Amino acid sequence: MDTPGNWRKSSYSGPGDGDSCVEIANSPTHVAIRDSKTPAQATLTFPTEAFVTFVAALKPAHSTVTDFARFRG
Repeated sequence: MDTPGNWRKSSYSGPGDGDSCVEIANSPTHVAIRDSKTPAQATLTFPTEAFVTFVAALKPAHSTVTDFARFRG
């Protein structure tokens, strides 16, 4: 998946240097994930719908985070 310039870090990375998190990049059909500490290493790529379903399943019932549409490309 070609994603130059499309990588972004989680908004939940916390204060400080912010390099202890995952980064994601998306295309119209896939979402890629990589470790921000070692971006040149392996990248995991998932179909967008599978990633959206996965993230929704992780969301706590009391969470105010509801906008998963941005992962759809």
